[in-house]
Amino acid sequence: MLALASPEVDVLAVTTVFGNVPLRRTTENAGRILALCDRSGVPLGVGADRPLVHPQRQRAEAWHGGDGLGGRADALPAPAAEPDPRGAVGLMASVLAAATEPVTIVPIGPLTNIALLLAVHPELAPRIGRIVAMGGSLGAGNTGGVAEFNVHSDPEAAHRVFTQTDVPVTMVPLDLTHRCTASADWLAALAGGGPRCAELAQVVGHYHAAYRTRYGVDAVALHDALAVLEAMVPGTLVTTPLPIHVACDLGPARGATVAVPDAPGAPVHVALDADPQAVLAEILARLPRLG
Repeated sequence: MLALASPEVDVLAVTTVFGNVPLRRTTENAGRILALCDRSGVPLGVGADRPLVHPQRQRAEAWHGGDGLGGRADALPAPAAEPDPRGAVGLMASVLAAATEPVTIVPIGPLTNIALLLAVHPELAPRIGRIVAMGGSLGAGNTGGVAEFNVHSDPEAAHRVFTQTDVPVTMVPLDLTHRCTASADWLAALAGGGPRCAELAQVVGHYHAAYRTRYGVDAVALHDALAVLEAMVPGTLVTTPLPIHVACDLGPARGATVAVPDAPGAPVHVALDADPQAVLAEILARLPRLG
């Protein structure tokens, strides 16, 4: 919704992937959000329904509700268009092949689709300006103690994306997103931004309650929105170049993102600093444009 509300970017496609809830749900939810914003003309591609190698260990219904939208899915309009028959990887490949300027990809879930795109269509890597991924953590994780959920859901895909050298990658980790938390007053202001913003605020309500219970803070981290904002306004987040490897073993550290000094290859630009109040104000200024 933040991307759709921002006039300086053109949302060329939306793709879905398994994650907080199964693929069927994430695809339906994406269609509902596009319909809510009256943007069902944006192509929607169905992506991977499982990780590259090992089964996904856990989902996030406790955080986002059984429907993935905080129990509000049925309150949103039904999807107004069928998904693109090319699927996520085919759709992204078509968009890139037709692009006349570099395209930014903003994965805010497991990186399975992106790993597949880079593997199947290496010739299209020069068409990608950069990848801005929400995920990872250099400190405490939110899944299994040391891993962040998106990376933990498919560590092999994340390792493939973070260690490749063809496309610049920016990683927006929990280290920063947990510092950019929206207060109850911020959420109330969002709800007052129009009917679409009011619906978004209600969707966030379930996560807000779960976040308050887990962390003891009456606020909610805007994890994905930070990555989207950085993609649209490069330099919003302050990054540090670090070689990032992902633990792909099957032990308790699975999914951990680790900075490896002097590792070969291109570094990942890890977003570790920002002005939280400026970021929150910018997001809140954009979303009401949806009405």
